[in-house]
Amino acid sequence: MDKASAEMPAIAQRMNVTWVRCPHPATLPPDQLQEACELRTQRRSGPGGQHRNKTSSGVFLTHRATGTVAEATERRSQAQNRVVALERLRYALAVQQRTLSVFDQASESEEKVVRERYHQNLNRMNDRNTDKPALLALLLNDLHAAGGQPSLVAQRWECSTTAIVRLIRSVPAAFVLVNQIRAHHGRMPLK
Repeated sequence: MDKASAEMPAIAQRMNVTWVRCPHPATLPPDQLQEACELRTQRRSGPGGQHRNKTSSGVFLTHRATGTVAEATERRSQAQNRVVALERLRYALAVQQRTLSVFDQASESEEKVVRERYHQNLNRMNDRNTDKPALLALLLNDLHAAGGQPSLVAQRWECSTTAIVRLIRSVPAAFVLVNQIRAHHGRMPLK
């Protein structure tokens, strides 16, 4: 047993979370994730000019398996709102739902592809990268399994602890979740 595995809290000791079946929904290709969702459109008020209320441009996506909802209503185009809502849904799923970590089991194929693509390459992640929600979900799974210890997760990803913390910090809801996990295990919050 390696040092990292010895420091992992048992599943029963971890913070209570919502578990979903593998692969994590945030790792699914966007078109496949959208098929797993209920799409609802609605007329919305707000900015957009005189044509705003004449079409049903607001988009609401509900992930059927989890009930997670994301919306986008700020654009006048329903197609643009659908893209924005899907991205928001991927981030919401990444933060709110957990699958077992590689510390617990072998990765599913969709998760394994993301892990291999960004193994040793977390520094190359930016907000426009469509893989960011998937990578975030996997990192959060690993941090949940590691009791919120980025140093243990960094060993597995073969990257710096700073790279992991920087990526988690870039999504405020993820950063809050990691600090909740750390508090559950009696650790000081990340700054």
